[in-house]
Amino acid sequence: MTDPRRALPSVDAVLRSADVRVAERERLSFAVRHVLAEARARDDAAPEAAEVLAAARKRLARRDQPTLRRVLNATGVILHTNLGRAPLSDNAIAAMRDMAGTVSVEYDLAAGRRGERHGHASALLAELSGAEDAVVTNNGAAAVLLALAALAGRRQVVVARGELVEIGGGFRIPDVLVRSGAKLVEVGTTNRTYLRDYAAAVTDRTAAILRVHTSNFRVIGFTASAPSAELAALARERGIAFVHDLGSGTLLDTERYGLGREERVQDAVSAGADVVTFSGDKLLGGPQAGLAAGRSDVIAKLRSHALMRALRPDKTTIAGLLATLAAYRDGTAETELPVWRMIAADPAALERRATAMALHLGGEAIATRSTVGGGSLPEETQPSYAVALRGRPQRLAATLRRAEPPVIGRVADERLALDLRSVLPEDDERLTAAVTAALAQGEDQ
Repeated sequence: MTDPRRALPSVDAVLRSADVRVAERERLSFAVRHVLAEARARDDAAPEAAEVLAAARKRLARRDQPTLRRVLNATGVILHTNLGRAPLSDNAIAAMRDMAGTVSVEYDLAAGRRGERHGHASALLAELSGAEDAVVTNNGAAAVLLALAALAGRRQVVVARGELVEIGGGFRIPDVLVRSGAKLVEVGTTNRTYLRDYAAAVTDRTAAILRVHTSNFRVIGFTASAPSAELAALARERGIAFVHDLGSGTLLDTERYGLGREERVQDAVSAGADVVTFSGDKLLGGPQAGLAAGRSDVIAKLRSHALMRALRPDKTTIAGLLATLAAYRDGTAETELPVWRMIAADPAALERRATAMALHLGGEAIATRSTVGGGSLPEETQPSYAVALRGRPQRLAATLRRAEPPVIGRVADERLALDLRSVLPEDDERLTAAVTAALAQGEDQ
């Protein structure tokens, strides 16, 4: 029992009270000082040295808890931007792990000299998209920035007013144009832009026409937009570039899964765009990357631009991207890539999984709607099933965020729901165990 009249132990006395490794002595000393300062400020019973040491180690453990952690996404949003967008396939993970060491990222093994970083994925990307050539950057915004800087620096770029979008994180197309050095020329109105609007805006100062995918909203009703093939023809006629930013970008037909039509990369290329940009970590289902596919002379300008050095991908990104693209080449994307497995999940199978999980968790299997997310297919939903847990939803959500691994659900109809469309079947057991343990611990607190 502590004695309120006893003086606080010294830092040295605390550290001598246990076997402290030399490597942790400095960090532990800092934590001990904080614990002693707090005890002194409280002016209550002086703690024993062992108590101070335990409190200091607990303080360090809290501080050392990583903030970047693997979580279970039960929100029903497949490409959840805050949760890392596309989960990677086993092959992509294995490839990234295998390429984490010393690799031939910029070394030509046949010639025995410096090689080309950007050549690894270009041929496969070109093959899958139907383009002449392709290049990879470190994210989708970088691909747009690079294309505009390489093709339109200090010159004008014509964009439809309804396509001057802002997506997550404050990423705005007008800002990207400014950073690239290009000058924005708006045409048309928010809801209707015609080919003649573009044609009237093109002058001898114009370098490109830019089409932007409205990735996170949809304009319906009294609308009009010029077809991409007509914009490409206009660009060729006027001797300027046509850049098509697809945003998410898909190589598969989304309508096959009961979703709306998302323009495929192949469609944008075949429509005549000089360069098509899209992301690697959305509907493609790979690691974060920005991809640009198009005419060989245009891609060469991107590849040789000074910004490419700052925007290039690292070796593990290239490895994961190659493994992801290989699934499309081999016709296994729908069965291998988690994104497409989730999109293709049969509602009846989701119901069976939800029913079985609800029995374990004391919840209820409910019908719901899920979304693709990640700036893909705005306003489109799919039928899904979730496990609705009993209890106050916000409190339950906080409890599950402390689970191991953390579980992220969503509130639906004033209940916390675990939507299984965004959970792979092989993770059901792990999800059930994590929720069970977290709920039991929550009851004990």
